[in-house]
Amino acid sequence: MDFKDHIRVIEDFPKSGISFKDITTLLKNGEVYRAAVDALVEQIRPWKPELILGPEARGFLLGAPVAYALGIGFVPVRKPGKLPGEAVSETYELEYGSDTLEVHADALHAGQRVVIVDDLLATGGTMLATARLVEKTGARVMGMSFLIELAELEGREKLGTYPIFSLVQY
Repeated sequence: MDFKDHIRVIEDFPKSGISFKDITTLLKNGEVYRAAVDALVEQIRPWKPELILGPEARGFLLGAPVAYALGIGFVPVRKPGKLPGEAVSETYELEYGSDTLEVHADALHAGQRVVIVDDLLATGGTMLATARLVEKTGARVMGMSFLIELAELEGREKLGTYPIFSLVQY
């Protein structure tokens, strides 16, 4: 299945010069959504993860069903102030400013095998911060999987040696 056929491209959104990849058109089609999740699962399964992590918020839309299909747990990666318990955090630099990601302190443990799932790999900053967050807990990133990769932004290069899989490349 060519998943590109089910992703709407909106030019000049959210600002001029940006070509936005809208996955809501894929998500609303049950057959295509299931096929995308199944394709991610088949790529991730050999990495033998014990947990799937998904960054807020679109990582939840793919990460949770992947975890369900694999019969393993899902851990949400959140923005500050969204988790009720003690959290581990990672602050990272953006083009203009910084941002922070968090997970519950008891969500991961040393040596645990983790795969990060998100909708989009762009510049790689969020993914690198998520990987560092995982490693702060002593858990191990076995790989990263994406619905879409914007190859021209070279996020894959920023992520170094982490195994990476994407269903669609632009």
